[in-house]
Parts: sequence; C-alpha cells; structure tokens
Amino acid sequence: MSTSAIDSQDAAVIQAASEGVAVCDRSHWGRIRVSDDDRLRFLHNQSTNDFQSLKPGQGCDTVMVTSTARTIDLVTAFVLDDAVLLLVSPNRREFLFQWLDRYIFFADKVQLTDVTDETATFSLIGPGSDAIVTKLGAGAIIGQPYGNHLLVDGVRVAVGSGLASPGYTLILPATDKEKLWSQILALGAVELSDRTWDMLRILQGRPAPESELTDDYNPLEVGLWQTISFNKGCYIGQETIARLNTYKGVKQYLWGIHLIAPAEVGEVITVGDEKVGKLTSYTETADGYFGLGYIRTKAGGVGLKVKVGETEGEVVDIPFVSHDYP
Repeated sequence: MSTSAIDSQDAAVIQAASEGVAVCDRSHWGRIRVSDDDRLRFLHNQSTNDFQSLKPGQGCDTVMVTSTARTIDLVTAFVLDDAVLLLVSPNRREFLFQWLDRYIFFADKVQLTDVTDETATFSLIGPGSDAIVTKLGAGAIIGQPYGNHLLVDGVRVAVGSGLASPGYTLILPATDKEKLWSQILALGAVELSDRTWDMLRILQGRPAPESELTDDYNPLEVGLWQTISFNKGCYIGQETIARLNTYKGVKQYLWGIHLIAPAEVGEVITVGDEKVGKLTSYTETADGYFGLGYIRTKAGGVGLKVKVGETEGEVVDIPFVSHDYP
C-alpha cells in the first residue's frame, strides 16, 4: 500500500487497537520450523540475536542480514522443546527458506520445514488483550518478557503483538483457525485488516521488507537495537555491525514524518536545497498524512522540518525503533 485514504471503519479499528483490543489474521505470514540438534547454534550464526542463551518457552526478534549486514527480514523466533519456530514476513517466506538452506553444511544437524500451510497466526493488539488470553486459558503468560510463550489446548500464545502496541501472537493448527477466530471475536476483539495493519506498522515504525528492509540499509540504521547481541561472537554481518557500533558510524536513521499533504514512496527528502534521504512508506490517517523515511544523521532528528518531494513535513519519533546507542 503506497497511499490509502482512511475511512471511519479504519479509524474505529485503530482506536480499538490503542484503547481496547483488535485481532489481525497474519496466517499469510511465513512459518519455518528449524529442528535437529544444531538448530540453536545454526540460527545463532545466521542472524543478529543471541539464540544460544534462549531456553524452551522463550523467544526474540532477530534480523536476517547479508554478509555486509544489509537487512533481509525482521523475524520473530520462538524456542520450542525440539525446534525453533520462525515467523517471517509474507514476501520473505520462500527466499528465507532457500537462504537458510544454503548455509546448512554436510555436518550440520539442522532440518528446515515450511509449516505455513498447516498453521495459522493471529495477533491480539491493544491493552484489552490480557482479558482475552486469560479467557483462552493462557493467563499465566501475562507479564512475562517479550517472546515468552506457552502452549494451551494446541494454541501457542506468545508475548508481543508484532507491533509496538501491547498484545500477543497466537500460533495454532490451521484446522482450528475458524473456531478460534470466531471465539476471539465473540470475546470482544475488533477485526483488523491487512490494510489497517499496514497503517499501524507505518505509524509505529515497524520496518517491512522491500520498503525499510532492503540491501540499502543495516539494522542499526533501522534502529533495531533490541534484536542485536554485541556479545555473542561471530555471525553473518557481525564485523560491519560491530564496527558501526564501536565507532558510532551510523550515517542515516529511520524516522517518522508528519506530512501536510500526500506524498509518494520513493520521493526525495530535502532540507533546503540539500538531499538528506528518501521516503520508504506512506499512509493516510485520521490525523493527516504520515510516512517513514531514512534521513542522514547529520541533518538532524525529531523536530527537523523537511520536504518530501514538494510536500512539507516534520520528523517525529516512532515507537518500534530506537536511535540511542546502548
């Protein structure tokens, strides 16, 4: 979605996600099961977070990067007793499966299985999510760290909505999808469409492949500090990321931009006559027009007045990412 006009239904759902509870069907996202004895070591070496410190029942976000630390996808991982379940972006499912498979060598005890078609995924979004997971029998998960999860009647309930909003991710057999969906709606959740999910992810700054996650950007430029371990040792892209952190060498950052009129993805961001960045995502909201874009560090941050094409705008914080060195 490059542009979209918000309607009253969108506004009501966004309000539910901020004040009550909304549910989004994310079953079209990919789910890859990584199993066998070397699964944690393998994922530890293939992405930015520390898998070898995780125990069954825990989880994390991690970034898959190239050898030069360019971003491929933001992935959520859940450690099970006998496997790790990866939740990946819809447009990265096949690519990541093949990419991971390429790095499994003869002696590695690692098995990859695409379980997307036999499973389903829902996100509960908003402060009212606690009441619903309690009624689903998963109240014990409330208050636990991000990524922690438990299995209740075949449904894996994990802390984290996939956005900056509070909530939970549910992973379940595809055969139970319709029943659980109806049950969640009956408990008071408002249905959140893919279109509204994209609005929220732009407003909150969750990066998406082919928009903010491309071969042009690294995880520090995105601001995904929470996905990076600086103490775990070698992994793909580690040298570049460590050097950027050590020497504080991040040259551009992802920001939100309040706009006074519509804009187009890909338009140049300028300050005066100087080109300082590019718009990567755009949406319309009840409060006006909003975009995401990368802006050169030296140009400034929050409060900076910019132009996107011919449209004036102001740089604002986005809650999903951070630009503070740890």
